[in-house]
Amino acid sequence: MLKVLLVAGDATESLDTWYPYHRLREEGIEVHIAAPAKKVLSSVIHDFEPGWDTYVEKPGYRIPADIAFKDVQSENYDGIILSGGRAPEYLRNDKELHRIVRHFIERQKPIAALCHGSLILAALDALRGRNISTYEALQPDMERAGARFKNTEVVVDGNLVSSRTWMDLPFFTREFLKVLRGAARGSVAAA
Repeated sequence: MLKVLLVAGDATESLDTWYPYHRLREEGIEVHIAAPAKKVLSSVIHDFEPGWDTYVEKPGYRIPADIAFKDVQSENYDGIILSGGRAPEYLRNDKELHRIVRHFIERQKPIAALCHGSLILAALDALRGRNISTYEALQPDMERAGARFKNTEVVVDGNLVSSRTWMDLPFFTREFLKVLRGAARGSVAAA
């Protein structure tokens, strides 16, 4: 059975976390939610309101983390999802998360980054020369990290799958499943 680690934290985007969690489980994939501590996380819902120049943030569902970063044995997982929301702003500084994500980078295992989840990869200098889709306000951050920003619903660049926001989740999850299954068969998606 395939196993995926889904990275989240307080202020993780509800849909960015719950949608892939349930969709992968529906496919028979074991999913563990990892966070700085094994606790119940407070998620948020980002939405767009008429007249606002940016998104608004509202309280979301409570999400139980299955495992703390310090207890993650990365070699036990076939892929990783970096959920979006505001959580990646502080998670990108977590040394235990660095250890985890580097494992997937170095072994070219499937990595999925949704919305602000791309900030974690940028912090690890893992985007240089890569194509990435992420929330459009992060374009300057991605380009400074050496990535080629694409404002599209999903980008697959080898083992990396990325999307802009929760509105792209069907495309994001569909492509991540393809990359994950391809890796399990021993083939990696083309850049």
